[in-house]
Amino acid sequence: MSTLVSPSSLEPAQAEFVGGRGYLAACTVGLPTRAVRDAVIADLDAATRGRPDPHAYTAAVEQSRAHFASLVGVARDRVAIGSQASVAAALVAASLPQGAEVLIAAGDFSSIVLPFVHSGRDLRVRTAPVDRLAEAVTSDTRLVVFSLVQSATGEVADAEAILAAAEVHGARTFCDATQAVGWLPVAASRFDAVVCHAYKWLCAPRGVSFLTVSARLERDMPALFAGWYAGADPWTSCYGGEVQLAPDATRFDVSPAWQAFVGAQPALALFASLAPADLHEHTTRLARVFRERLGVEAPERESAIVTWADPEGADLALLTGAGITASGRAGRARVAFHVFNDAEDVELAARALSR
Repeated sequence: MSTLVSPSSLEPAQAEFVGGRGYLAACTVGLPTRAVRDAVIADLDAATRGRPDPHAYTAAVEQSRAHFASLVGVARDRVAIGSQASVAAALVAASLPQGAEVLIAAGDFSSIVLPFVHSGRDLRVRTAPVDRLAEAVTSDTRLVVFSLVQSATGEVADAEAILAAAEVHGARTFCDATQAVGWLPVAASRFDAVVCHAYKWLCAPRGVSFLTVSARLERDMPALFAGWYAGADPWTSCYGGEVQLAPDATRFDVSPAWQAFVGAQPALALFASLAPADLHEHTTRLARVFRERLGVEAPERESAIVTWADPEGADLALLTGAGITASGRAGRARVAFHVFNDAEDVELAARALSR
């Protein structure tokens, strides 16, 4: 790979990927590393031979939790494991009093919107454009919900302004960092809750998500989906209703998808080992060069995702026809630059669009 736009600290990570050339869709689904592939195949081979290992699965889950905690700067006991963002959002919705006002970024990803709309708690859901979300917070707002990076547009929210407004008005914050963790440094402790599905920028198998929970939110949030893995000691929490739940955020765990975590562990270990500043610089520089080639206006806050109007899908068709994997969302073409991309990917995409 070219080192013109790639810090040398990322080269070992880049060598872990074999299918990155022309793949500009980490915002849709990430690519597995060699280690992810090897781990999943080894587990399948062992199970096929009659040697599945549930205790090794537990180790993979707990190592994945620790790696994610390191990535977002919180203690591991502040992290709950799950499999879908919508389940995490439903938990947060259950922490709110009946009829509370929830302010949500307009047009945000439905997995963090619908659980509040359909909570059965008569929540008053109000929306505002993400770039005006901070000014829309009022003294009636109990919770502010938004994606740190918007899926449809790649826009990076002004988290500092939103956090400041929430503090002034006594509102809590719930942030979806699925499109952020893996290229954008995220300090999860700044928010009351952060959800992240790991199958995009963290390149894990689908079925692995995380929810960070603040101490004050934990007090108000019921363990709505508690099962055996929510117990203080999961392997002695398998039967009956007298199970003692974990004393921290792990009480919000759902039963893990074991094989998915087998693959997630090496992926998360890789990203936890990288310098966040180097990842951010690499991805946003590639996006910046591509944006300049297309003549797309620079965003207020740099993003690894570039989108532009493509209502008929013509540009997406050009990219696809050139062998480039991209995506289209909400009438826009969308490309994403990740650790496995380089300057050649920028050139291939720009040529496909005749830019």
